[in-house]
Amino acid sequence: MVEPLPRMPSTSSRRRVLHFVTGGFSGATQVAVDLCLAQLNSARIEPILVLRHKRHTDSPATRARIQALRDQGLPVHVVPGWAHFATRRALRRLCAELRPDVLMAHGFPEHLLGRSAGLEAGVPALVQVEHNARERYTRATRAQARRLSERSARLVGVSEGVRRQLVTLGMPEARTMAIPNGIRLDRFAEADRHPADGREPGIVMSARFARQKDQMTLIRAVALLRDRGLRPVLYLAGGGKAGYRWWARRLASRLDLGDQVRFLGHHGDMPGLLMSQRIFVLATHWEGMPLALLEGMAAGCACVASLVPGVEGVLEQDRTGLLVPESDPAALADAIERLLRDPALAARLGAAARRRALEEHGVALMMRRYEDMLLSL
Repeated sequence: MVEPLPRMPSTSSRRRVLHFVTGGFSGATQVAVDLCLAQLNSARIEPILVLRHKRHTDSPATRARIQALRDQGLPVHVVPGWAHFATRRALRRLCAELRPDVLMAHGFPEHLLGRSAGLEAGVPALVQVEHNARERYTRATRAQARRLSERSARLVGVSEGVRRQLVTLGMPEARTMAIPNGIRLDRFAEADRHPADGREPGIVMSARFARQKDQMTLIRAVALLRDRGLRPVLYLAGGGKAGYRWWARRLASRLDLGDQVRFLGHHGDMPGLLMSQRIFVLATHWEGMPLALLEGMAAGCACVASLVPGVEGVLEQDRTGLLVPESDPAALADAIERLLRDPALAARLGAAARRRALEEHGVALMMRRYEDMLLSL
């Protein structure tokens, strides 16, 4: 277990905000981390990051990531994750010690655990941040979420689709809002130096191997493309569950795709990989606001994505990308074929996607929206 830092006194002019999120360094964790790092330089917000311990939180790589955050001046604490009551008890004690003005609980079930602990500790304002349009709610947890929503100052969906889903679940619409996710755009500053016609006509999908993602449909689409005389290389980047990755490898082998499908695992230079390829694909079953898609857009890739909540509104059909039905290999192959056979279309969509990312999906804009929300409580 990583030991917490000593308590840091709050300054009178800054609002102390505690971000509670899973320690698995998922997309929700990355959003919370980006917000905390941006808020370090804020004259109005004092951030604290609290991670819920996961099985691999003690791995050397994760410990190094936590230490790197601390080295930047961010207070980082880790609370137990082996049982829900242990998480709530430790977080309640931490809130009593640190006395945050606002507790922001990111993701499921963290927003249930975090807000419950915040209520017990008397935190003045509670905020839920929902990161997915489809979460694992049961009848009991949905009822708990509704009760907590009545005691929460704001409920934030990371896209308009997620906001609508929260309202559909019965959360109070007057306190529910959308703040789109943002990414670090500086990592893609060199994208304009990699024009589409100079890139490899390959395909990248960056996503963990999990039930939510749909690498299998993309592999089947690549097999259909081969039967049409097109053989783009598919780069599958991301970790995730070994079982899902094994099934994907087996499917690629059964379809006789050979080294046309390359499993990269965790890739150390995703911006470089994206800026070297012409096409980015996000085949998925559901999303909140997919950071990987935003990165593909910022890199100037021509983007294709499944039309699911969380993606709609990010890409516009035939303007900033191509949208295809979920779990439809033929439709996905058709969209990719359009881009492979029409390089001018790929270049136009990639340039438009990059403009959209630069204008609407930077961390600075996301941070400003969250800061305005926090200061309005």
